[in-house]
Amino acid sequence: MQPPLSEIDTWIFDLDNTLYPATTNVFEQVNRHIASFIQELLSLEEEPARQLQRRYFKEYGSSLRGLMVNHGVEPNAYLNHVHAIDLGALEPAPRLDQALGRLPGRKLIFTSASTKHARRVTDRLGVSGHFEAIYDIHAADYRPKPHRETYENMVATFEVEPTRAAFFEDIARNLEPAADMGMTTVWVKNDSPFAREGSDGTHIHHTTDDLIDWLERL
Repeated sequence: MQPPLSEIDTWIFDLDNTLYPATTNVFEQVNRHIASFIQELLSLEEEPARQLQRRYFKEYGSSLRGLMVNHGVEPNAYLNHVHAIDLGALEPAPRLDQALGRLPGRKLIFTSASTKHARRVTDRLGVSGHFEAIYDIHAADYRPKPHRETYENMVATFEVEPTRAAFFEDIARNLEPAADMGMTTVWVKNDSPFAREGSDGTHIHHTTDDLIDWLERL
C-alpha cells in the first residue's frame, strides 16, 4: 500500500516531456538530432538511422548507451550534438513555479539527459531554483533509466527514503524500478508508443495528462 501523498518529503522529476508538455515537440528536436548523429557516425540514410535509434533505445534504455556499447561513441560528443536545440517553444511556466513552491520537502531532477541540458530547460521554464540537485546521465555512469542500479545510486547519493518519495516520469516503464523500491509513482501521460509501453501495470500509482493541474490539486 502506498503512503498518503501528505507523507511525501522528496519529489523527483524526470525532465523532458515531464516538466514541460510533450505537445511542445521540444524533445522531437532531440530525436532528430540523435538520428542525424547516427547518420553521420555510421554513414546511414535517415530511415535506417531512425530504426537503429529506436532499437538501441528499446534494448539499452537510450540510444547513447547502445552507441557506446556497439560503436565506442564518446558520450560528451553525442550529448553536445543532441542537446544543441532551440528552446524557443518553451514558455516560462509561472503556474509550475508556484505549484513546485507549494510542495513540502526536497525537489530533485532525475534525467537521462545532461545537467547542462536540464539547466537550460529549467531556466527557460523559470523553475531552476526549486531543485536541490540534478542526477544526470553522467552521474549514472551512462546507464539510463530503467536500469535498477541507476535508481539505487540516485537514492544513495541524495539519501532519499524511497517510501517517502514520489517520482514523476513520462515513460511508463521507467516507473517500475521506482515502484519496486517503494516510491509513489506518477505517470505523466505521453501518447508515443514507447512511452505508453507498460502503462497498464500496477507499478503506476497515479496518472495525469497535465502535471501542473495534478500538482495544483494536491
